[in-house]
Amino acid sequence: MQFNYKYGGGSTVNNGVSSTNVSFAPDVLRDPTFFVGTLDKKIPFREAISALHHVVVADFNFQPKDNSAYLAWLKGQEEIWLSEASSDLSKLRSEIHEVRAKMEGLRKERDSIMKPYYKAQSAYFKFLYKRDMDAWMVLDPVITVHPDQVFFECFSKDESVYGKLSCGYDVFKDINEFKCGTTNIDYSKKLYEEFQKIRTYKETDFKIDPKGFDVKTTGEDNYREVKIDLPDSWVRGFLQVSTAMTTKKVSFELEAIDIANFISVLKRNKERKGPRSIKYILKPNEPIVAVFEPWNIEIVCNQSIYKGDEHEEIRVWGRRRILLLERLLPITNKFSVHLLGNGMPSFYTAHLTNDMYFTLGLSGWTANDWTQSSQLELLAPRALVPATTMQSIYLELRNTWFASETDLAKNLNLDVTTVNKSMETFAQAGKVIYDLKNKVYRVRELKRDGIDIESLRFSSETDKDAYRLMEQDAVANLKITEQNGKVLLTATVSNNYNTVVLIDKDLKITDAKCNCNEFYKNKMTKGPCAHILATRITFDKK
Repeated sequence: MQFNYKYGGGSTVNNGVSSTNVSFAPDVLRDPTFFVGTLDKKIPFREAISALHHVVVADFNFQPKDNSAYLAWLKGQEEIWLSEASSDLSKLRSEIHEVRAKMEGLRKERDSIMKPYYKAQSAYFKFLYKRDMDAWMVLDPVITVHPDQVFFECFSKDESVYGKLSCGYDVFKDINEFKCGTTNIDYSKKLYEEFQKIRTYKETDFKIDPKGFDVKTTGEDNYREVKIDLPDSWVRGFLQVSTAMTTKKVSFELEAIDIANFISVLKRNKERKGPRSIKYILKPNEPIVAVFEPWNIEIVCNQSIYKGDEHEEIRVWGRRRILLLERLLPITNKFSVHLLGNGMPSFYTAHLTNDMYFTLGLSGWTANDWTQSSQLELLAPRALVPATTMQSIYLELRNTWFASETDLAKNLNLDVTTVNKSMETFAQAGKVIYDLKNKVYRVRELKRDGIDIESLRFSSETDKDAYRLMEQDAVANLKITEQNGKVLLTATVSNNYNTVVLIDKDLKITDAKCNCNEFYKNKMTKGPCAHILATRITFDKK
């Protein structure tokens, strides 16, 4: 999916002795969106916008060790070792020694000749890294101006972390002008480094430059056009996490010291086996307890009392991504946590000031492997609400830019359920976002010319076939048994295919079998077949 941007110059931070000027270059291809003001909460903003940068560049996927140099050396030594092992003649050993000495000399000569080349190559790659940092980040952050706040959104490099920084107008001393809307901003690594120079004793002007939208007949060289061909998985992940905000959640509050303790446990311990999860034990009117598995380290949050009505035990995975909150700890009063269920997305909202908050959204898994884990069906077929009704709801929301479902239903004389279903559809299409803190829906169009949601519902034809089988109730005789701490699933799919699926403590498929032709040809080398996936999806729903 291609995203086109056109920036009026570049984003800048001009640091002087007594003042700092922050100017973001917006995407001029979108409707005019701008904001001009002076920062009041300087240090909280600096730390929060820096934390947002950490989200953009985050990649928590497993990075295998690079053994290419060792393997190349090993291949060169293989013949020598074979000759030494198979020969008992001292003459041959002497010849091997002479050849080895000559080869060593040739290697040194080669290294001497190639050294300037490797040095130039390294410098070139460093240049590319600095020059094309925006491409490394995949997508520039999205910024939205509303009548009551400005908020930034981004998605991580590994497609598993969503970040949102919301700045209410109390964060600013003086607001000169603004125009509501959504745009992409030019945000580079160099800009991040300049943010670190913001100080309390300097006046800091904050600007989403309105001059970027001036009509010009000359000077087109001032514009920088960027065309990025984004993978569908990035857009799908963004929509999935955004849509997760609108679903039913278990919510509670934690003190900053509790998150600090979580981070301390994760830094001091290294897991070597599963389950790699946090188990939240939530009992009404009792302190919240977090158990870090597999070490079973128990953190009792004595100052954080669970105020829910029912006893809950919920496990979440990909917990090391919580480390992204570390920079916010010194400026955070408390955290609001929202859990969707076992292995489902979770959200951590840091309350920085009265009107500034940072939301970290985590997908169910660090790998964000929606297909193989099949743990989330956020892009399911949308509710059937008449198009005219949906249009009237969206237009009403556009009038105020943000509103609760209750207010929208009251203003339009509609049922709240109808409004909620429509909002879920708009969230899936990237047109609105749910504000977890203020509990309102906000207009935010992720892409200027809309998103083809049908093309993003499934990551592959296998995934599509699996969901179709589940929706048709094709999975029958599902049996669930525990085996040595693992879950064994057996089922019959479409009255013809027998499936066996083994799930480990991290809720991942570790082994599976099916008697279909696809499994016979490929086994699990190309991922599970549609029948295995359908069995897993049916299990998740139960």
